[in-house]
Order: sequence, then C-alpha cells, then structure tokens
Amino acid sequence: MAIESALKERYQSEIIPALTERFHYKNPMEVPKMAKIVVNMGVGDAVGNTKALDGAMEDLAVITGQKPMVTRAKKSIASFKIREGMPIGAKVTLRGQRMYDFLEKLFYIALPRVRDFRGLSSRGFDGRGSYTLGIKEQLIFPEINYDKVEKIRGMDVTLVTTATTDEEAQVLLTMLGMPLAHHR
Repeated sequence: MAIESALKERYQSEIIPALTERFHYKNPMEVPKMAKIVVNMGVGDAVGNTKALDGAMEDLAVITGQKPMVTRAKKSIASFKIREGMPIGAKVTLRGQRMYDFLEKLFYIALPRVRDFRGLSSRGFDGRGSYTLGIKEQLIFPEINYDKVEKIRGMDVTLVTTATTDEEAQVLLTMLGMPLAHHR
C-alpha cells in the first residue's frame, strides 16, 4: 500500500467538511477537489537544437517523478521557423498520489525558495476552477542539481480543480496550502 500524502489526508479529514460548511453542498460529490496538474515547459530553442528538448524532458521528469510527453506545434509559424508537428516542448499531467506529492512540494518547498516571494496573484484563476502560474526557473525545485543545469527554463503549472467558480477553487487551493498574496 502506497503511503497516503499528508495533503490528501488533510483534504479528506479537514477540507471536505470545511468546504461543505462554507458552500452548503448537499451531496459529497459536489465538493471541489483537485482533478489534475499539468506542468508544461515550452522549449523555444528546440527548433534548432534537439538536445535542448532532452534537457527539458529530463528536468520535468526529475521534478514531477513522471515521464513527460513531447508537445508538438499545432500549426506552422514561419517567423519562428516552426513547422506543424515540430517538437516545441514537454508536458506532464499528474493525477492521484503524484499530483498531491507535487502540490505539497510546490506549495511548501519550491515556491518559498523563490527570491522575494510574496505569494501568488489571485489573477491566475480562469473563471472555471483552474489556476495557472508561471515559474521562471526550474531551479526552485530541490531535485534540480544547479551544477548540471544547461539552461534556465520556465514552466507553466495549471492546477485543475472540479470547482465551478473561482471563489470555490481559491478556497480549496488556499486550504491545500497555496500561498496567495494578500494585497490586491
């Protein structure tokens, strides 16, 4: 039996009852929960350098504990020398235990390591219960060995919840430990 994440335990024991009380859900299935996390790393320099993509794939695999998929260009863009179908990035979709493990690492270890970090902006909500944040460098993750990094890369992390409104998603993510900035 795999070890349950402390965050998942807390979700079940504390967060479900708190959300139910706050939003008056009638059915336990209505309570918003984490659906998946998509971590996407665009690799612009993969166009002329296939090794760049390997580095990004390796970093993503180490950070998420899961093998990334190559993302390909949906259409050609001449000014960027991109043709349809060219590999232009890597992404990982996390669910279940890995999702909770990643969430814990992101909220409690990685984000606090960002210089001058004052919390995430509440502008990252999309109106449909998802939140996207940009991370400027993969170095904030403890598994990344600074000396072995060829290039500093950013990534987008989308936290997808089953919430139907931003308010519900925000309350859920804050209860899970998301460090939201208090100003604004």
